[in-house]
Amino acid sequence: MAKEPRTILIEGAIIVTVDPRRRVIEGGSILVEEGRIAEVTAGPPSGSARRAELKIQAKGMAVMPGLIDTHMHLAQSLLRGCADDLSLVDWLKKRVWPLQASFTEEDGRVSAELSMLEMLKTGTTSFVGVDVVSRYGFDGIARSVAGAGMRGAMAKSIMDSPGYGRKGSIMPSGLVEEKGATIREAKSMIRKWNGIKGGLVKAWVAPRSLGGCSQELYREVAELAREQGTRVTMHLGEVREDVKYAKDNFGLTPFEFIQKVGLAGPRSLFAHMVWLSEPDIRKVAKSKSNVAHCPSSNSKLASGIAKVPELLEAGANVGLGCDGAPSNNSYDMIREMKLAAVIQKARLLDPLAMPAPTVLEMATLNGARAMGMEREVGSIEAGKKADLVLVDLKKPHLVPFRDVVSNMVYAAMGSDVDTVLVDGRLLVSGGKALTLEEEKIVGEAQKHQDALISRSGVRV
Repeated sequence: MAKEPRTILIEGAIIVTVDPRRRVIEGGSILVEEGRIAEVTAGPPSGSARRAELKIQAKGMAVMPGLIDTHMHLAQSLLRGCADDLSLVDWLKKRVWPLQASFTEEDGRVSAELSMLEMLKTGTTSFVGVDVVSRYGFDGIARSVAGAGMRGAMAKSIMDSPGYGRKGSIMPSGLVEEKGATIREAKSMIRKWNGIKGGLVKAWVAPRSLGGCSQELYREVAELAREQGTRVTMHLGEVREDVKYAKDNFGLTPFEFIQKVGLAGPRSLFAHMVWLSEPDIRKVAKSKSNVAHCPSSNSKLASGIAKVPELLEAGANVGLGCDGAPSNNSYDMIREMKLAAVIQKARLLDPLAMPAPTVLEMATLNGARAMGMEREVGSIEAGKKADLVLVDLKKPHLVPFRDVVSNMVYAAMGSDVDTVLVDGRLLVSGGKALTLEEEKIVGEAQKHQDALISRSGVRV
């Protein structure tokens, strides 16, 4: 195996820095040394930079910070195309839960590798993978994440009830886990995996949505995260039923309940948050809780449209997420950016709502903040980790060219990604994945989905 270069020079690019001045540098250079950004310069590189072991000529390309998917399901890429055109609760009960309840650990590994392959090739360098249950094989998935070289947080599912949101929404037995076992496994996974590979791999905790955990368990999860020094993520306020469930059972809104049990705060990341009242929006911002906005999933499942401009205006941190293959059918964050921008314009009848720079920040710096990594990644600045994405601008749908940020949000596609670096390591070059075996993974995925459908008895 060829020795990986310790110094990399990217030159001649249009650099979208997302730095404090939000600079866009035309014809700039980036020097990477030992995994970090050493120099960001306008014009030709310095003399020392010219001695870099690897030089990437990036004229006609844009360089932007690696994209950060703040809410995705590693174990759902095998379910692509299996649960289309259904409402959320039917989607869960009739398709997603029965299929996932039939997973083997090998299914979990193959699904995770397929998810990461798609993410890497479309410019995602960091992700929060949620609801990893025991039957998916946490260890196997974690080994795959470490091998792929991505920056990934895997959140162990925690529960003590088989329900979800409303009466009759009961999980199949294959997904039900006993409270004590889930907590013991979460602690074990945190000890074993949290912070390995130089901090690339993280282990979080993911309590189930309202109806999947008791009040006592939510409090225990909050304490567990504090004790273990890790972070929490969960689905919250995704559908109207969540609001009714919280009102009926606790006399509170979903977010008020989460505050009551001690889960709100800067180390928590709440996915969807579609059904927030105006007072809740202010409470989210004041608590410094993080939000993962998933516009494709929320639109496809007709869950609603999150009030993202209002959350941002209130001072909340909002990242972007693709969710899963059965609710989005894609793990392409570049495509997700466009919908995030245009859906708010339509909702508010305001073309000035959610401008392109705001959406790019959601997909980069805001995502880094949601993962507690804003000092390390999310922008192109000297001293930060070299998580970088090079996008080929020489495509028919990207010319004529005027505004690179506009192009990235409104015109680009994940397939335009040419090169990806994570931690200064080259993971994609010329559109080809270097740390994942694409042909093998694609072949395995189809075979595993066929076997999964047959084994589950679900009629797709």
